[in-house]
Amino acid sequence: MAEVLLALEGVRAGYGDAVVLEDVSIEVREHESLAVLGRNGVGKSTLLLTVMGCTRLARGSIRWRGRDITRLAPHLRPRMGLGWVAQEREVFPSLSVEENLTVAARPGRWDLNSVYALFPQLAERRRAKGMHLSGGEQQMLAVGRALMLNPALLLLDEPLEGLAPIIVEELTGAIARMAAEEGTTILLVEQHADIALALTQDAVVLERGTVVHRSRSRELLADAALLDRYIGLKLAETALEPP
Repeated sequence: MAEVLLALEGVRAGYGDAVVLEDVSIEVREHESLAVLGRNGVGKSTLLLTVMGCTRLARGSIRWRGRDITRLAPHLRPRMGLGWVAQEREVFPSLSVEENLTVAARPGRWDLNSVYALFPQLAERRRAKGMHLSGGEQQMLAVGRALMLNPALLLLDEPLEGLAPIIVEELTGAIARMAAEEGTTILLVEQHADIALALTQDAVVLERGTVVHRSRSRELLADAALLDRYIGLKLAETALEPP
């Protein structure tokens, strides 16, 4: 069985005195992928922020490859192999595409050539500044920059939000290739449940900050009634076959 990269056990977390996550336990194994689903405001993004050390964790633990990182400073977590693509993208506006990609690069499988092969549009725009990119290009750049860290686990927070269908198709194709061909381990938060389930092997559903459902992604995708109950299935124009 594949090694457990990330394990959250009984996590209670939020912001200040506000509790958003309550008794959350999940595992992500190496070379596998997990979708985190749920309606707006249930704590999906907070879960990723908690993994990255950016919330107040009141109870529970976070373990990385068996090591307790519950109190580890946020800036040290990428060095351990956690790659995070924030919902806001957060590209550096005054840096070029190539400078954005190389600013924090680490040695490994992913370099400029492999990122440009995954996103040819970035190669064409390599000298353009971040502020001059379209939303879709910025999202590709955010994903590419995270890959340049050569992470063991890639956390994606709403990577398809607000993008045109053709860009959604390009990004989902890239994520599918990362998972299927490169064996990239992925933790995916996404409002388009059908796409998220098609891209991943396993899924959890959050409701009011608590895990209320766990299953194989394929099984949940086939259960329209359950999806409607928990999520209100948000369909996208891109259809994929689950892994």
